[in-house]
Amino acid sequence: MQITLKLYAFLTDYLPAEARRSNVLALEVPEQSTVASLIAARALPPKLVHLVLLNGQFIAPQQRDAQLLQPGDVLAIWPPIAGG
Repeated sequence: MQITLKLYAFLTDYLPAEARRSNVLALEVPEQSTVASLIAARALPPKLVHLVLLNGQFIAPQQRDAQLLQPGDVLAIWPPIAGG
């Protein structure tokens, strides 16, 4: 099934070079994939996965193992951001 992955800030380094400018990647993922399995498959360091939105809805860390992805989903991930 196809989903869209969006990575923000320095997490774009984990996208293929051709997707870094737009920060968007269309992905084919197996049926029954979860948010957590996709994060692991893309080799995103857990410490850098802070804010996760699935179709605009916040997915808490404790929900990521159980949250199944559906065809057409948009998964957006931000790292921790500090500033002042």
